[in-house]
This record gives sequence, C-alpha cells and structure tokens, in this order.
Amino acid sequence: MKENQYLIDYYNSYDEDGRLAALKHGTVEFLTTMRYIEKYIREGDRVLEIGAATGRYSHTLARQGYTVDAVELVEHNIEIFRQNTLSDEKITVTQGNALDLSAFPDNTYDITLLLGPLYHLYNDEDKRQALSEAIRVTKQGGIIFAAYVISDGSLIDEGFKLGNFSVAQYIKDGLLDPITFAAISEPKDLFELVRKEDIDNLMSAFTTTRLHYVASDGCSRLLRYEVDKMDNDTFEWFLKYHFATCERQDMVGITSHSLDIFRK
Repeated sequence: MKENQYLIDYYNSYDEDGRLAALKHGTVEFLTTMRYIEKYIREGDRVLEIGAATGRYSHTLARQGYTVDAVELVEHNIEIFRQNTLSDEKITVTQGNALDLSAFPDNTYDITLLLGPLYHLYNDEDKRQALSEAIRVTKQGGIIFAAYVISDGSLIDEGFKLGNFSVAQYIKDGLLDPITFAAISEPKDLFELVRKEDIDNLMSAFTTTRLHYVASDGCSRLLRYEVDKMDNDTFEWFLKYHFATCERQDMVGITSHSLDIFRK
C-alpha cells in the first residue's frame, strides 16, 4: 500500500527512541503512559504491543519481568528492536500490521498497547479494524491503551507557535477546515490528526468501558524550550502538575498526543 511506503520511508530515518527520551519535554508522554500502564498491570500479566516501533515500551516492560509480544510494520524498527533486546527479556517481535493480527489468538493478553498505528490510519473503517483487532486479542477484563495525535495541540504548536507551516496555506490547500480548524489528513501528511469527538465516535462502535482519557504530553511540547531548561527539581514539579491535570476536561484538547484507556 502506498500509505505504508510513506510510513516506512519516514521511520527508516526517524529516531523514535530519541523522541521519547532525549529531552525533558520528550519524556513527558513516555512517563505519563508508563504511569497509567503501571496502574493496571499485574505480576504475571502478558502484554502485546501493536506498532512497537523500536521497542521503548516493550523493552521497559520486559525488563520489569513481564512477558511481552510485539508487532511492528517497519523492518528498520524491528532491527533496532532486536539490537536493544537483552538476553533475559521474555520478549518476541514479529513483522505485522495492526489491521490483521490473525497470527495472534483471541483473548490472550492482559494488557494491549496500540500506541502508534492510529497515528497513521486515515479512515474510520481502518481505525475501527485496528481497534477491533486489539480488543479481540485482549482477555475479557483486560486493558487496551490507544494513542492518538491531536489536531489542536499540533496546530497551535507547529502552526502558530513554531511556524513550521502556514495556517492560511493549509486552509487554502484543504488541509484545515476554515470554520472549525479541524485537520483533514492524508497518508502523505504521515499523521492523522483528530479531536476527542472523533475518538468518541470511533469508540461508539464497541462495548468497552473507558477508564481514562488522558492528555499524555499536555502542554509540554508547547513549552518545550522552557521545559528543557528546567532544573531537575522544577521538572519534577512540572510532572506533578501535569499528572494532576492531564485528565481535566477543560485541558485535554491542548495536547499533541492523547491516550484512551479502556477495559474489554
């Protein structure tokens, strides 16, 4: 598929580990996601990560003693994933697509992570297929974590603050709705930008129970320069503030990434 080639070309040269770990502002999303995973994961749980990239989450959980299976589309990412694997990790990685997990049986995993594929699916049918597959392989009562890229945080950050694109030109080119400013994404744009109402609409097709809807990096990307300059004590207070506010409904739209956490 052409959209897969856009994706493969991008991740062949992108440092996903660095995005989540290199600078203080980049760690906020990772630390927030791990905080919620640790809230629900239990000793002996089995984890599936769909779209594992180079394995930042998979390896972290495997090194904590959990059994982890990972699926990743991009061969370059799989190579790095394997290079980063320690001998005592109970972990596997296979090449595959979030839309077809037929190699994995029903009702197998206690925790299922879908932390990347929904960034790169551009119609509701494909998104629901990926969500359906993630739900299918999860045990009854298991927890699914689904991540999204959020339109408003990205527009404010990349468009208005950094000027990485012209908002006026995006509207002229049909990439932003001129009334609502909602993004209209295509595969060549690499990332599908959504809002919470889009996520709610997707999830209306499933009989799952939402546990949390989280602004996983909050304002940390908007404040990237300020956050990166913080001393460690100030950054710890910033994290405490973020954790205290990341589920507040009046703030969840101002984030670049969100995390939808639900029970099967």
